[in-house]
Amino acid sequence: MLGFSVNRSSEPSLVVSVIPIAVLLSALVSVIIIAGADSVQDYSYYMLLAASAVGLVIGSGYSRFRRCLLPGIVKSARQILPAVPILVFIGTLSATWTLSGVVPALINYGLVLLNPEMFLFIACVSCAAISVVTGSSWTTIATIGVALMGVGTVMGYSPGWVAGAVISGAYFGDKVSPLSDTTVLAASTCGVPLLRHIRYLMLTSLPAMAVALGVYAAVGLTYDLTALSHSTEMISALQNTFNISGWVLVIPALTMTLIAFRVPTLWTLAVGSVAGLVGIWVFQPQIFTSLCDGCDGWTGLLMTNIRILVSSTSVSTGSQLLDPLVSTGGVEGMLPTIYLVLSAMVFGGVMIGTGMLGVITRAITSRIRRVRRLIGATVGSGLFLNCCTGDQYLSIIIGANVYKNTYRRAGIRPQTLSRTLEDSISVTSVLIPWNSCGVTQSTVLGVATLSYMPFCLFNIMSPVMTLVMAWSGWRIHHSQPRAAASRR
Repeated sequence: MLGFSVNRSSEPSLVVSVIPIAVLLSALVSVIIIAGADSVQDYSYYMLLAASAVGLVIGSGYSRFRRCLLPGIVKSARQILPAVPILVFIGTLSATWTLSGVVPALINYGLVLLNPEMFLFIACVSCAAISVVTGSSWTTIATIGVALMGVGTVMGYSPGWVAGAVISGAYFGDKVSPLSDTTVLAASTCGVPLLRHIRYLMLTSLPAMAVALGVYAAVGLTYDLTALSHSTEMISALQNTFNISGWVLVIPALTMTLIAFRVPTLWTLAVGSVAGLVGIWVFQPQIFTSLCDGCDGWTGLLMTNIRILVSSTSVSTGSQLLDPLVSTGGVEGMLPTIYLVLSAMVFGGVMIGTGMLGVITRAITSRIRRVRRLIGATVGSGLFLNCCTGDQYLSIIIGANVYKNTYRRAGIRPQTLSRTLEDSISVTSVLIPWNSCGVTQSTVLGVATLSYMPFCLFNIMSPVMTLVMAWSGWRIHHSQPRAAASRR
C-alpha cells in the first residue's frame, strides 16, 4: 500500500510529489474562505504540519526515504534555525524601544515634521536608503519600519499601505546592496561577480521601484487623510504619557552605528534591546514605576525587566488609536512567528528529503529550451520554492543548482539566472504567509501578510519586470553566438 510498503523506485513520481503541495494550497484556500485572509497566519503552522505529515506518509513508501529524509531536514534546519534567535531579539527590541519612548518620539516628530501627502513616498525612500547602507531588510523594518507604521497609521493611512511602502523600500535596498547576504548568496551560487550581479539587478529593480514610488506619491495626493484633524489631540496624548525628547534618539543612533560598522545582526539587536531597557529607566521613569507597581527590592526590579522583555505590556494614552501602537508583545508576541518558522522548516525538510521537490523542479526544467520559457519557468520555480521551503536562502541555493546547467546549455550568461532568482525569490518571500520573511514582517509590523501583500508594489513588480525583459529580449546576454537562435 502507498506509504507503508517500499516502492521499487527510489523516489516518488511527479503526480505523487505534488500531493503535499495540493494539500497545503487546498487548506490555504479553505481558511481564506471560511475564516478570512487575516486568519491565515493563525492556521499556517497547522497547514504546514498537515502537509508535512502527508508527505511523510507518501514518502515512506520509497527506498530513498530512510536514507535522505534526515539530511533533507538538516539542510532545511541549517538555513532556517539561525532566524529564531533573531526573532527573539526583534521582540525584545520592539518592546524596549516602545517603552523607552523611541517609537512614541518618532511618531510625534513624524506627525509634526512629515508632509502627510508624501508620507508613503518618503517612507519607501527612507527604508530603501537605510537598507542599502545596512544590507538588511529585517533590521530596517524592525527599527525605522516600526516607527513609520505608527506615524502612517496615526496620519490616517491604512496599515496595509504603510506596511507595503516600508517593505518595498526595505527589500529594494536589501536587493541592490553589496552588503546583503541574499545578494551575495545569489551571485556566488550562480558564479557571478558581485558588482556585475548588482548592475544587472538594476535593470529590473529601478523600473520596479519607479512604478512603486509613482503609485505611492499618487496615493498620498488622493488619499482621504481624515485622521489628520485629530493629530493635535494625538500629539498631546503622546506628550502626556511619555517624556518626548530628542535624547531618546541616542538609542536608535547607537543601533544604526553598530549596523554601519557591520556588527552581526544578532549582536546589534541585543545591544539595541539593552539600550532600550536602560532608556526606560532613564527617559521614562514614570512608565517603569507603573510597571514595577508593588515590586520589592532588586528581585522585584529584575523580574520587572524580565517581564518587559518577555511578556505583553500595555500603556494607556487615552487614545484608542495610539494605545495599540505603544503596547508591546515582547518575546511572547514573537512565539507564533517562531512556531510558524519551525513548521516551515519541517515542511521544507520533508519535501527535500523525500525527493519530491527535486522531482517537481526537474519536471519543470526538463523540456524547456527557449529563453522566454526558461526565464518564465525560473520565476515560477522561485515562487514555488518560496512556498515549499519557507526560506529564501534555501530557495536561492536550490534554484541556482537546478537551473545553472540549463542556462549554460541554452548559452545564457549566469547573471541572467542570478538576477531572475533575486527577482522571484528574495523579494517575493515576504509575500508568502508561512515563509520566514512573511511571518516575521507580518508580526513586526502588526499587519497580516495577505493584508499588506497587494501594497508591496516593488516586490510585485520585480518578477513582472523580469518577465517583461525576457519577453522583449532586451539585455538578455548570451555566452555563445549560436544561442541567439533559441531566443524565441
